[in-house]
Amino acid sequence: MKIHGYSDEGRSNGEIQPKAMAEISLVATPAELRRIASFLNKAADTMQRMGANYGHEHLSDRQPGFDDSPHFVVVGGDRSDD
Repeated sequence: MKIHGYSDEGRSNGEIQPKAMAEISLVATPAELRRIASFLNKAADTMQRMGANYGHEHLSDRQPGFDDSPHFVVVGGDRSDD
C-alpha cells in the first residue's frame, strides 16, 4: 500500500504535484468513519471484480455528505492480495 497526498496551498490544479505520505490522520466522526469503511469495502469488491481494469473511485461520488470534504480517492494497485 502507498499513500499519496496533495497539500492545499492555494495552487491551481496544474501546479499541484502528488507527494508520498508517511502518515495520514482522519479527523472524523464515528458515523463518517463507518461510511468511509463502507466505501472502502465496496471499492475493494469492485477492484477485485474488475482486476487490471479498475481505475479509481472518489468517496464523494459514492457516499453522500462528503462533497465539501477533502478528496478521498481509492486507486487500483499494481498487485493483488486478497
